[in-house]
Amino acid sequence: MELLSDKYKTQMYGVLNCFDRIVIAGHLQPLSYAKGMTKYLYTERIRIFDYPDFALPLRDLIRENAASIAKAHGVEIEFVTKSSQIRKEDRIREIIEQRGDHPGLVHILSAMEACTAYMPWHDKQTHKTFVKTKQGKCLHYYFYFIDEELGLCYLRVPTWCPFRLQFYCNGHNWLASHLRRHGIGYVQHDNAFLEIDDFERANELAAALDVAHLHAKLDQFAQEYCPVVTHLNLVYFWSLMQVEYATDLVFKEQRTLQAIYPHLVETLIQAVKPADIATFLGRKLHGNYQDEMGNRFNVRLEGRCIRHRMGPVSIKMYDKFQVVLRIETTVANVSFFQQRRQVHHRDGTTSTKWAPMKKSIYSLPALQEQLIAANRRYLKFISAIETPEVGVKKLHKLTETRTVNQRRYKGFHLLTEEDASLLRTFLRGEFVIHGFTNKALRQHLDGLNTGQATRLLKRLRVHGLIKRVGGRYKYYLTEFGRQAATMALKLREMVIIPSFAYRLNASV
Repeated sequence: MELLSDKYKTQMYGVLNCFDRIVIAGHLQPLSYAKGMTKYLYTERIRIFDYPDFALPLRDLIRENAASIAKAHGVEIEFVTKSSQIRKEDRIREIIEQRGDHPGLVHILSAMEACTAYMPWHDKQTHKTFVKTKQGKCLHYYFYFIDEELGLCYLRVPTWCPFRLQFYCNGHNWLASHLRRHGIGYVQHDNAFLEIDDFERANELAAALDVAHLHAKLDQFAQEYCPVVTHLNLVYFWSLMQVEYATDLVFKEQRTLQAIYPHLVETLIQAVKPADIATFLGRKLHGNYQDEMGNRFNVRLEGRCIRHRMGPVSIKMYDKFQVVLRIETTVANVSFFQQRRQVHHRDGTTSTKWAPMKKSIYSLPALQEQLIAANRRYLKFISAIETPEVGVKKLHKLTETRTVNQRRYKGFHLLTEEDASLLRTFLRGEFVIHGFTNKALRQHLDGLNTGQATRLLKRLRVHGLIKRVGGRYKYYLTEFGRQAATMALKLREMVIIPSFAYRLNASV
């Protein structure tokens, strides 16, 4: 099957496979779960009911650090509420337009948001004292900064224990920094590349994400913006929270993409079934599957988007800026996918087998393989859709005069009785099954001599309607010829003639 990326190769700059949105959660070990916090308090000889006295100084440490960073960079911490209706992304975009996109701290936002917290508890039945989990609210700081390698990022830091961090970066920004470093020219708008001088090299760079280097940067950001990690002499465990991977078909002109995109969306809304969604994601749909599945279409600022969801994973397609056809797979729980890895068993033994993917950031290379495979399966699916321009090409192939060896062969027109009758003749049962010869054709077309039949067969072959069986003077309809013959029958008998008859009766 010819993929869209091959079919429109001359009308595209290229195809790019790249991480898009990456959200990573940082868990402070061993404080990230209630039993670990309880054990830590006992180890540090802190009474369970003195837990607030342990947490309050750490809260103040984060607040003082945020104020110190803001003062050092000449920015003010801006408090955001729900009632203010300010989108953080829009506010940061405004500031970057004013300050420029040079590396460094951009802004600090703060907001009261939900968080996981602990509370002391004494169980009267077991007579054990421990902390247990509860849901609460605390002040969160959003440190927005531009990193030389990762581009625009933010680190979300809560002011209350267990200090679960949230880090965001974008793979397209990361790739842009590497393109600059290697002297490869590009044109970028938002999180999409509209032009790249060397797409092949860009794909190689995008596939070479250094996870160990990313880990070191995350530890550096945590020490800078969340000083409790240094104060407590602990380390953060970084896990994948949400990952998006995009395959971009970058067209040279909007009109090329817009000529096919509406038809693709219309067809996908009707054609994609639950089993197809599972296939895109490399899964089989079982009868006992109970999670969410379905399709959704919406129009947004970036373009018209169709999304297919299966549990924590979705795959979507949209025409970004009406010139980039983006296929994007988003995963909120990477354990949805399988990877071949070492598995530790309860009896102490290990084995290598297929198992749910780990949430560690070191699963990014394996996850990349799964996501690019999902995007490619989706691309293959949409490439099978006959877009309108394919029909236009076939119509021109059928009706326009063609020149071969300085001889002109006129096209066929379905509205004329002569050509329509000829094409309908080829739908005879014996012709479809056994093919036909020059003699057989003349028997069904009165007044046609051998020479005229030979020229007619040549004309049919030039226009791709029939093909000759090797070594024999026998012919069969091609798939294109069968389409044209069927259309000739439908067009006259089922559309034009009934329509004219209806209008005539109506006028009478």
